[in-house]
Amino acid sequence: GHYRIFTPYWRTWRTAAWRQPCRAPETVSVPAGIEPGDLPFPDRGSSAGLLPGGERAGRDRATAWLDGPLKAYGDERDLLASDETSRLSAYLRFGCVSPLALAQAALSRPGGEEFCRQLAWCDFFHQVTAAFPDIGTEDYRPSPHGPRNWAEDPDALDAWRAGRTGIPVVDAGMRQLTAEGFMHNRARMITASFLTRTLGIDWRHGYRHFRELLADGDVACNAGNWQWVAGTGNNPRPGRMLNPLRQAARFDHDGDYVRRYVPELASLAAPYIHTPWKLPTAHRKQLNYPDPLSA
Repeated sequence: GHYRIFTPYWRTWRTAAWRQPCRAPETVSVPAGIEPGDLPFPDRGSSAGLLPGGERAGRDRATAWLDGPLKAYGDERDLLASDETSRLSAYLRFGCVSPLALAQAALSRPGGEEFCRQLAWCDFFHQVTAAFPDIGTEDYRPSPHGPRNWAEDPDALDAWRAGRTGIPVVDAGMRQLTAEGFMHNRARMITASFLTRTLGIDWRHGYRHFRELLADGDVACNAGNWQWVAGTGNNPRPGRMLNPLRQAARFDHDGDYVRRYVPELASLAAPYIHTPWKLPTAHRKQLNYPDPLSA
């Protein structure tokens, strides 16, 4: 079997006897006849704000993170505007940074316990995927009442992809994804909940869009998190929904995250920056921002 709930997995992960990282080999042999192909991002015309790749860049970022921002991670990691996250996820995905070495370096430092918990989430979803390889295409937790009735709404789906839903915090997250190949984890939860719970659209559409744009989007973590939010995965509270307006008020209180990625709203003060549909009609039309799909 495998761990289906994260908390008992975390307890076991936390107390495990970790081995030392393996030494780097002198040479790496590549099988003959393999063509790597072209990198996809330059051809896509998006994600211009990608971080530089490679082991050196990853190690430099890890060192700077451990020596500084890590200490505030536990208190500030969910704040959208300050973005007190490591931005190491893509380096971890591509093996530029060792998760074991990172965990060993972080654990004893202030903020390290909470950071290691997030590393454990990646391992958790990988062991779930090993037990359920169809995690990117099939519901991990099938509905007892038969196939779910997902909404078919191509226009709403396109608006969500483009960051034009009319819900500023959702649109900010989607535009960050397009610009940077990355999205703050709290924004990932907000945007995923809006697509699946508010609009009722199949999580697989969101999973595929994230897969195309996320630099850190491996199958296990991307699909595992989407299914978690959609209530089809490992969430012990599968009926849970995130209200985007409450999330915005809590994690982007002054609206700075929205201002950064939705510049047409930058002139608005809180709380109107999160609820521009409440402005007088004439002012609202000047913004060139859509009415909300749902509020």
